[in-house]
Amino acid sequence: MFEPRRPSYQWGQRVRALDDLVNDGSFPDKPADALLVAAGAWGEIVQVGSHAESNTPVYLVEFDGQMVVGCFEEEIAAG
Repeated sequence: MFEPRRPSYQWGQRVRALDDLVNDGSFPDKPADALLVAAGAWGEIVQVGSHAESNTPVYLVEFDGQMVVGCFEEEIAAG
């Protein structure tokens, strides 16, 4: 069993998307592979959790005050 990786970011922190974030099936009302958030968009972390299988942090990020997307650390950067 792996020890969970500690989150690098915190709730309320401003971050930007490093890459285009596309629908991986998490948004059933949007087409598969639809663009959810463009690279460079700014958002705020509204919740920090962890991915159970990989023991890695997962961040719920609210982009532009409307779209909340789950992100891994590799997909965001502190602003």
